[in-house]
Amino acid sequence: MAFESLSAFLAMGGHGPYVWAAYGATAALLLGVTLHARAERRRVLRDLRRRLRRERRQAGSAPVSPDERHARES
Repeated sequence: MAFESLSAFLAMGGHGPYVWAAYGATAALLLGVTLHARAERRRVLRDLRRRLRRERRQAGSAPVSPDERHARES
């Protein structure tokens, strides 16, 4: 093993605070990016569902031209 004890491993030859802070910052950023991506995905899906419902409502209440009526009947 490269270190004599767990405390020597954590100290990293005096560089431990910098190393562990870097690992902590990286983990926090990765977690933040993951949470943001999930929230953004939920927002996009919600907006798409709303848009689809709105378009369906508008399509159902919009006047139908004779050409569209003929296409629907055949």
